[in-house]
Amino acid sequence: MPTPIPAPLACTCAIAGGGPAGIMAGFLLARAGVDVIVLEKHADFFRDFRGDTIHPSTMDVLGELGLLATFLQVPHQEIRYAEGEIGDERFRMADLSHLPTRCKFIALMPQWDFLNFLATEGNKLPTFRLMMRTEATDLLRDGGRTVGMVAEGPDGRIEIRADLVIGADGRHSGLRERAGLKIEDKGAPMDVLWFRLGRRADDQHAVLGRIAEGQLMVMLDRGDYWQCALVIRKGTAEAVMREGLAAFRARVARLAKRPNADEIKSLDEVKLLSVAVDRLAEWCRPGLLFIGDAAHAMSPIGGVGINLAIQDAVAAANILAEPLRRRQVTLDDLRRVQKRRTFPTWATQALQVAIQNRVIDPLLTSGKTPKMPAALRLAQRWPYLQRIPARLLGMGFRPEHVRTPPVSSPRKPP
Repeated sequence: MPTPIPAPLACTCAIAGGGPAGIMAGFLLARAGVDVIVLEKHADFFRDFRGDTIHPSTMDVLGELGLLATFLQVPHQEIRYAEGEIGDERFRMADLSHLPTRCKFIALMPQWDFLNFLATEGNKLPTFRLMMRTEATDLLRDGGRTVGMVAEGPDGRIEIRADLVIGADGRHSGLRERAGLKIEDKGAPMDVLWFRLGRRADDQHAVLGRIAEGQLMVMLDRGDYWQCALVIRKGTAEAVMREGLAAFRARVARLAKRPNADEIKSLDEVKLLSVAVDRLAEWCRPGLLFIGDAAHAMSPIGGVGINLAIQDAVAAANILAEPLRRRQVTLDDLRRVQKRRTFPTWATQALQVAIQNRVIDPLLTSGKTPKMPAALRLAQRWPYLQRIPARLLGMGFRPEHVRTPPVSSPRKPP
């Protein structure tokens, strides 16, 4: 007997992707009284090698939502100063302790914990539905307008009808491909190899990054281990792997300033992140909007990806909550979201590309330990200068604030 096709679902806003942009947009819209369905293709949020940095601008948003105290109870580490080493010289690049924000630090938290936190808060709202193991695969159209999406879930194919579809399905967005939107590639000269190192009693005082012998490695403190990112020239991952496990361990040990890196048992533990910096020329079509990585893939420089995605979600909710409540979202409303977020996206990517091309690419090409740049030396002599990169890092170019008032309604039973 054939499997019955599930009846179509309906909501006001359907969101593809349960990452930071999708979950936050769903939460904010549901909080404002909009009927929302968020689709996440995996069974849980546990996937390593995702962005872990929650910046002060994001924690301000959580504070405006009354969630900050609960969020800070989730295990995390705090970075108040962005410090690094070039050869044997230590430097402080950014001092976040003077930011005009609720939290004057960057929180290091595994992304799955952050998403679980947001999903738990969203699930308390009566108009928020999170469907796990359900992947958006196509768009539903009526003439030139998107009217929903097709998804594959545990019980097979399902249609979800919606006044608005938000594509937040990441830098390899399938819905973006279905929509035929044009990507502007800004280029990236590097890739990143992600892996873990266990904490040791003799580990030196933590710095975010170490530069030596034409190499750069970032070490993020996750409490009982380091989440490490080794920056390599784009397209050279296979060559690095061909050198073998012993050579990789030796490279990592030198950069980590420890006798060995024997806890890396296999190169299978080393994962490649292909770095891309790109953005959509147009973020929207009638009934369809893209935000987060689906609209603009960010370089890992500064760890700003999560925070740009959250800012997109806040801006989208601020602009679209009222039209969605009226069931009258227009293309002009969607274009307002893109217009609002274009400058911070452009400015952040321009800064990332400049750092890639002027700092990282020459470093990886030279194979040498560079001298401390004059700007960094000045910042050590006059610490006040460290507040400038701290503001760009911690707050971004246009931090968003929650403008959508909550709708008073009973919460879901626990």
